[in-house]
Amino acid sequence: MSDFDAFNGDADGLCALQQLRLAEPRNSTLVTGVKRDINLLRRVQAGAGDQVTALDISLDKNRQDLLRLLEQGARIDYFDHHFAGEIPDHPNLDAHIDPTPDRGTSFLVDASLQGRFRGWAVVGTYGDNFDRTARRLAEPLGLPEAGLEQLRELGILINYNGYGAAVEDLHLPPADLFRRLQPFSDPLSFIAEDPTMALLREGYREDMARADALRPELETDHHGLYILPCAPWARRVSGVFANRLAQGAPGRAHAILTRLQAGGFLVSVRAPLERPDGADELCRRFPSGGGRKAAAGINLLPEDELDRFLTEF
Repeated sequence: MSDFDAFNGDADGLCALQQLRLAEPRNSTLVTGVKRDINLLRRVQAGAGDQVTALDISLDKNRQDLLRLLEQGARIDYFDHHFAGEIPDHPNLDAHIDPTPDRGTSFLVDASLQGRFRGWAVVGTYGDNFDRTARRLAEPLGLPEAGLEQLRELGILINYNGYGAAVEDLHLPPADLFRRLQPFSDPLSFIAEDPTMALLREGYREDMARADALRPELETDHHGLYILPCAPWARRVSGVFANRLAQGAPGRAHAILTRLQAGGFLVSVRAPLERPDGADELCRRFPSGGGRKAAAGINLLPEDELDRFLTEF
């Protein structure tokens, strides 16, 4: 019997897995990558007697391989908050899927575990830019404001580490970062004892300073759009920069387009926080697009599709 954990390399995916493996430790094969690498089940070979856990990756984008694994006899636990389409009815599939705009995968795992490792659920929820939900989740912890701010910063930094065109863009491969988190049942202990926090904080500070010096290509009361250069720092910062802009102007939709070396753009979209809906619908109009209602993206927007994207946006 083999165990496989297929998880998004961002804060929500990592913190969802952290909760589950604290509750039920397993010597599993880790299947992950950069945040945009979501077709993870295609990399899993499992059959009868094997257990697969899928976290924070769209069922719709993994449907073909999900059906393959079920037909081969694998048992699959699936936690996610992205657009799923029709969920297969199969005795080997235990699906926890909820696309409610202000709930992430860490939130769903926390509910399943009845809050056993709530601190990590709060970190993942902050990392996915659901600040209000994170604060509500944290209420039973009774943390002072300074403690809450530490959890929020950790969520942002873990999320920041997941952005890039390839793992080589990241400060730490997500599988390595998970192994650093794994020994800590309390995220505040991780913050205090592990040097990872300082590494990510310094990288984030440098990258965001570059992003903050940019000027928008488009800015109105309802829309903001930035184009970032083709550089590792820009690929790393695209998502967290979009989140910061969304927090700063909650009535405005934002799009961050990062130039890619082979041409075209990597796109991050944030719906207005006051109306967190429609980002996934917009991005799914393009072949490599997807995400959730509040935040979505396009892995490759060809240059000749830029005008159509602007119109749709």
